[in-house]
Formats: sequence, structure tokens, C-alpha cells
Amino acid sequence: MTALAPTLQAFFTDRLIRQRHASAHTLAAYRDTLRLLLGYASAQTGVTPSALDLSALDAALIASFLDHLEHDRGNSIRTRNARLAAIHSLFRFAALAHPEHAASIARVLAIPPKRFDRALITYLNEAEIDALLAACNQTTWTGRRDHALLLLAIQTGLRISELTGLTRADVHLGTGAHVACHGKGRKDRVTPLTSGTITVLRDWLNGQHGDPNEPLFPTRRGAKLSRDAIEHRIAHYASTAAIACPSLHGKTITAHVLRHTCAMRLLHAGVDTSVIALWLGHESVDTTQIYLHADLELKEKALDRTKPPNGRAGRYQPPDSLIAWLEAL
Repeated sequence: MTALAPTLQAFFTDRLIRQRHASAHTLAAYRDTLRLLLGYASAQTGVTPSALDLSALDAALIASFLDHLEHDRGNSIRTRNARLAAIHSLFRFAALAHPEHAASIARVLAIPPKRFDRALITYLNEAEIDALLAACNQTTWTGRRDHALLLLAIQTGLRISELTGLTRADVHLGTGAHVACHGKGRKDRVTPLTSGTITVLRDWLNGQHGDPNEPLFPTRRGAKLSRDAIEHRIAHYASTAAIACPSLHGKTITAHVLRHTCAMRLLHAGVDTSVIALWLGHESVDTTQIYLHADLELKEKALDRTKPPNGRAGRYQPPDSLIAWLEAL
């Protein structure tokens, strides 16, 4: 047996599961990356994945694999960098178990992530929010469910994985109403609810009868909504809302756009970015700075504050010919 197979197995069972207690999302992301890598390496070398040796996964092959992801599979640079991070994690583990491959492993670990342009975030203004929520037909069970889901997403900024994981027991509508969720990085947090959201959620829960541990937003059969199902519903309502709100034309509306919308509403309300970071469950306040960059309104207000009071428009004229000569130097 080659060194790669037992190293790969130990990486998942010992490092990720037993030592790091990695989440199911992390395990799935690493699994998919390494499955793609082994498939690509097998196609390039003609060796079956189980017979591949660690030395076969050298820096040249890894670099070629990353180019394949970007150019042949059409992955974004962010996805390419995420795949590289998973590969680096495996090779850091392999460096401890197989020092005889230290030189080859070091060259793989030296492959840097690719830099990319950061596009401005997309978010909805108040008119677009109203149009999106109004697109839900609340005379139907599905429409009431989707209206409650969209309203909660916009008000709380929950990630799509957090929305799908919510149960009826996670919603507390009494004094200090809030929703509790188990977020990214295994961090639990609670988010307060507005009176309008409380009313909609109370009506939704009163119309449904079930166990507290059942999904808050289930399918017709009572199962948990999938990520794809939520994105499909959002796209459907965005298309409908665009008829009444033309500014939605050309905007790609996703669950993450609703999260950005929540952040921008908090920012416009004057909430400090450190509080917004806690609200959204960001690991670092630096992540929240993207909303400052995207907010033209705040920049315009800052520009207005820089205008001199009672200033007169006109070209500056030096007060003296000698000063004018010095200015011209």
C-alpha cells in the first residue's frame, strides 16, 4: 500500500474528526476537493487513485489541478483558493507523518492563494424589500412559509445553512423575543426580533402543529428545506417582484444578498460595525468592513461634512506677486 491512502484516511478520521471535531460542512468540502484531486491525478498519471503515491501529488500536478478547476471547470478564484486551502491542510498533516517527503510537501505548501478583485456587494433597498415580500402569495401555505422565511432572513441576516437548520424550538416569541441558531464555526448566537417579524412568526407557528424539534420552515412532507430549494424560491420571488419594482431587473438575488441587506440596514441605522459583526456571526470585525466600502450614502454624508461652511466658490488667487512666484516654483 502506498503512503497516500493511509495518510488520507488518518487525515479525515484523526485530524478532522477526532482532533478538530470538524463540522459536516467542512468534511464535505474537504472530501469533494480531494475526490476531485485524486480523479485528476489518476487521469494525468494513468494510475488508479488507490495506487497513487504521495510523491505523485507534487507541486506541478497541484498547480495544474488548480488551473483545471479555474479554466476547465469554470470555478471562481474564491473556490480555487478554498480547494487549495483543503490541499494545504492535508499536506501539513502529511508532513508530520512522512518526513521523507518533506521537500515535495514544502513545495506544495509554498503554492500561494490567487489574488482576486473584490466586487461590491449586492443588497436591496427598502422598496425592493417590500416588493420581494409582497411577491409571496400569503393565501397559500407555501406563500405564508416563504414570506416568514424571507422576512426572518432579511431582519436577522442568518446564513442559508442557519435558516435550514432552524427548528420550532429555536424561536422564542415571549419577553426578549429572539431566534437562536448554531452558526458557522460551531458558534451559537441569538438574534433579537422586531415586532413585525414576531407577528409573522407567531401567525406561522400558530397555523402549524408539530414537535418542537421539527424544522421551522419544512417542506410539504415535513422535511427540512434544502439550500437549493430556498435559493430556487428566492429567485422565483425576485423574478415576480421585478414586475412591480424595475430596479430588481438585472440583480441576482440570493440568500446571501438578503444577509447583506440586513447588514446594510443596520449600518444605515447607525449601528457600529463591531455590533454588526456580532449580529452576523463574523469571526472578525474586518469582515464587516465590506459594507462600509459598499455604502455610497455614508460616503456622500462624509463628503458633505468636509465642505467648508459658508465657503465661497472660485479660483484661489495669491495675495501678492512674490507669493505667486513662489507658488509657481
